[in-house]
Amino acid sequence: MLQKVLLVWVLAWTVIAFALMGIDKAKAKRHKQRIPEKMLFLSAILGGSVGSLVGMSLFRHKTKHWSFRIGMPVILLVQVALLLLWSFRHYV
Repeated sequence: MLQKVLLVWVLAWTVIAFALMGIDKAKAKRHKQRIPEKMLFLSAILGGSVGSLVGMSLFRHKTKHWSFRIGMPVILLVQVALLLLWSFRHYV
């Protein structure tokens, strides 16, 4: 049951993070009020790191910012490491 909840959580945040990247890029093009970078990072930390990375690539957004180029992959790696540790917790 917990695995299903976790999967739904990650899928939801992946979609949200992807959408936030697209929305922020559209706002940037129109010189509108932007989504704060803290919110973009928070959406990745909450489980949407894959969506953030795909959104960065697809929308070509935040790709010149070192904090995003390094930060988003690091968040993903940490999440994968935590998932692996959790998955193999009975063997450690």
